Amino acid sequence: MNILLHAHSGLRYVVLGLLIAAIFTAYSKWQQGSQEDSKLYLFTLIATHTQLLIGLVLYFMSPKVNFDLISEKVFRFFSIEHVFMMLIAIVLITVGRVRSKKLSGADKHRTVLYFYALALIIILVAIPWPFRNLGSGWF
Repeated sequence: MNILLHAHSGLRYVVLGLLIAAIFTAYSKWQQGSQEDSKLYLFTLIATHTQLLIGLVLYFMSPKVNFDLISEKVFRFFSIEHVFMMLIAIVLITVGRVRSKKLSGADKHRTVLYFYALALIIILVAIPWPFRNLGSGWF
């Protein structure tokens, strides 16, 4: 379980980096009116889904997920808040990618930009950063 936890914590930086890069790429291609698709959008989607799979395994194995202690801040965060916000963000990334595939021209990049940026905001709020006192570290 410790290996999965470190993998999940470390992969967050890969996901954040890919998401930020995809947002900047989408903005750039949207402004240029580019027709071509970017593989970066797909890599971001794959990384977030990989993170989801590791997170689901941890969700069902973690002692921090305890619905009997839901009134406590840490248990509530990991049992409900974190998982639901991350699921919403991953759905936004997936929907943004699927919708962009159906569009052409600059609209495809604008769609990715909006969906991925909204997902990034949700992910940043849902990450258990060390300064939030939820018992998590930087890695």
